[in-house]
Amino acid sequence: MTTTYALEGQRTLKQNRSFVTLMVSQAVSNLGDWLHLLAILTLVGLRWNAAPLEITFVMLSAALPVLITGPFAGALADRLNRKWLMITADGARMIIVGAFIFADQIWHIYVLLILKSLFDVVFSPAKNGKLKEIVPHHQLAQAVSISSVIEQMSKIIGPALGGLLAAGFGITWCFVLDAASFLISGIILLWIPGYRVIQRTDSDVTGVKEETAGSTQVKPSFWKETIEGIRMLASLPRVGTSLLLLAAAILFLQFADSQTVVLFRQLPGISGDLLGWCVAASGVGTLIAAMSVRKWKTASHGLKMGLGTAVTGLVIGTAGLVVVVWPSAGMGAQLLLISLFALAGVGIGFAVVPFQILLQEQTPEPMTGRVFGTVGSVMTTSNILGPVAGGLLVTSFGVVPAFVSSGILLTLLGLLYLLKARAKSGDVEAVLPAKSVSTREVS
Repeated sequence: MTTTYALEGQRTLKQNRSFVTLMVSQAVSNLGDWLHLLAILTLVGLRWNAAPLEITFVMLSAALPVLITGPFAGALADRLNRKWLMITADGARMIIVGAFIFADQIWHIYVLLILKSLFDVVFSPAKNGKLKEIVPHHQLAQAVSISSVIEQMSKIIGPALGGLLAAGFGITWCFVLDAASFLISGIILLWIPGYRVIQRTDSDVTGVKEETAGSTQVKPSFWKETIEGIRMLASLPRVGTSLLLLAAAILFLQFADSQTVVLFRQLPGISGDLLGWCVAASGVGTLIAAMSVRKWKTASHGLKMGLGTAVTGLVIGTAGLVVVVWPSAGMGAQLLLISLFALAGVGIGFAVVPFQILLQEQTPEPMTGRVFGTVGSVMTTSNILGPVAGGLLVTSFGVVPAFVSSGILLTLLGLLYLLKARAKSGDVEAVLPAKSVSTREVS
């Protein structure tokens, strides 16, 4: 076991063939995700002219299955072969996304999004668990950053490609390409080993020892394993507080973000391509943040998250005021909105990526699926309550108050967390050199 870990620890991530293959598969899958999401928002929000609450139900259809099944899917990912879980999820999503081509009523969209989300929630914890199976602990921060960069690159390329496909060939081709991306992703995953590459214990990091192959202990029941994952998440240092911050930030952000299409409709003569450009700009901003997080070693994870949340709030509030102070949908107004979404992406990146690194570093590999599944359920709760509250705000008071309220709440939350992080003298992990991550004590 020690020899295997030592040999893997001497390899760079570029030399880790399993990691590279997993990232290529993720890149293909993420690219398709943004193609179908943009196509659905364009179809429902701009072509079908759906009401704010109908748009809310679209968001809920994608999020509700994650809330309900997240911890159980995580336990499943810890019990079964993660490679084949991912391949199965890709195959099912290929069929479901292909069915979007035939949807001609909004309830069709609801049903298909629910089905797709059920397999999304299986894929995500399996992928995060597989990452810890193939990447040594001291390289996890770098691996998470690379994964985040890939996600944001797909957020840039996907909408742009989706816009070109929709304009040149129609929305149908967005769904066709998305279905093909899941097929390709599943095929690529065949080259990932089904066994655990990194054989090690995590007791030096978390105090929880990995069960060895020769252990004679009786395997806990499915339900007991699910509860253990929730307890583990609650016991991880600093993770609980950071999760509450991020969940609150997502909740407030969704007041506005879920109604972006409605905001754009307030601008006369708005271009149908603006949504895609703004999503791409947000991806550029988050990409910049993902590439900068690990290089900024003089600040803790908490400070980065607080700063990112505050910046996002200021930008979201400003974006809501654009339709009031500059109602004309000229080139200047559109460029301003694109710039604001890029800055919002930077803020979101600094709020999300440090939490992902912290969670990967402190979670023992055998419990990765359960912990990440529980985190997914917590975050999905925010993703459900946020759009509901946003839809009610827009229906009752209008879209501008929803954006301004979202901005104020995010800014205050970020400032409060900044003060808390600066006052906590023990929160110094991000100041330590990156090369000492595998050996330092996690308090």
